Amino acid sequence: MQRVAQDWLVLDLTHGSGTALGITTGLQFLPLLLFSLWGGMIADRYPKRRILMITQATMGALALILGAAALTHTVAIWQVYVLAFGLGLASVVDNPTRQAFATEMVGRDGLANAIALNSAVFNLARIAGPAVAGLVISLLGTPAAFFVNAASYGAVLISLQLMRPSELHVTARLPRAKGQLREALRYVKQRPALWMTLVLVFFVATFGMNFQVTNALMSREVFGTGAAAFGIASTMFAVGALGGALLAARRARPTTTLLFVTSFAFSVLEVATGLMPSFWSFLVMLVPTGLALLTFTTAANSAVQLGTTADMRGRVMGLYMLVFLGGAPLGSPLVGWAAEVFGPRMSLIAGGVISAVATVVIGILLARSGSIRIRERLWPARLARAAS
Repeated sequence: MQRVAQDWLVLDLTHGSGTALGITTGLQFLPLLLFSLWGGMIADRYPKRRILMITQATMGALALILGAAALTHTVAIWQVYVLAFGLGLASVVDNPTRQAFATEMVGRDGLANAIALNSAVFNLARIAGPAVAGLVISLLGTPAAFFVNAASYGAVLISLQLMRPSELHVTARLPRAKGQLREALRYVKQRPALWMTLVLVFFVATFGMNFQVTNALMSREVFGTGAAAFGIASTMFAVGALGGALLAARRARPTTTLLFVTSFAFSVLEVATGLMPSFWSFLVMLVPTGLALLTFTTAANSAVQLGTTADMRGRVMGLYMLVFLGGAPLGSPLVGWAAEVFGPRMSLIAGGVISAVATVVIGILLARSGSIRIRERLWPARLARAAS
């Protein structure tokens, strides 16, 4: 909700500037690019439940400040930039901690499915949130979306407070020592299937997953609709995402075939979405596109977590969040620029083409690396035992 309300506010303040929209998104994700590995190290070192209470309270306060500024009509574009950057700083620590905390809430028997379900919920929230925000903006105005989002953090904080610590499966905390970031990088480098999955996620997330920007621009600039129609577009995308979430949560362990097939399918569907001639055909194509995207991202998230030992999970997930969200400072401004120069349709088509090429190239490299039996490399029995 914060992202959509923020994007719509930027478009209002800058009279529809795609470049300003891309800069805002880039600033929000710039801290992830710079500090994600340190965020993962914090998740390994300190109690995850306590970290989440601090980060969630911080993000709620930032939403409240932006809502108040928008309501009083005192907001300027530079203030949006600063608050977006602040939200990114909080997310640096929150994202890997929240991912790793899922494994502390369940025992060994539920680990694989919990990771898949958590990944599905995480990605579904990133897609369903814009749908709710679009409806709130159309009915009550942009400031209301910020206030609703700020209030929602209260529910998260209450849930964390009500948890019984004695029932959590807390892993041993990482002691302070030198070289822990380098150790994590070496760990990933020694596992081709792991680091190639991260490379694939980087390309798809950076160049293909910019629907926060492209949906707003397609709705407003190509089809000439308002916030309500933008909300409908996000809802259609969320419908497909929900189907992908349900399919992904049923799978305890994703296969490499599923990872690459869904990545390529998403790429093709994104190109087709950009070619749709009418707003209604555009809406229809968003459904299978959302399904393919969420199935892919959930499979990738589960593969990385299940292929990582418990003592490394926070740092590896920090690296995962770096490639998953940290590419936005590069991808979002490029998408905004391409939309202004070549049109919003071309920004969608280009993202799909780049994702498709990356999928094919990385698939070939993975096969040539000798990782033919990839499932066994990603999830050997000793890793499953260590993860518990």
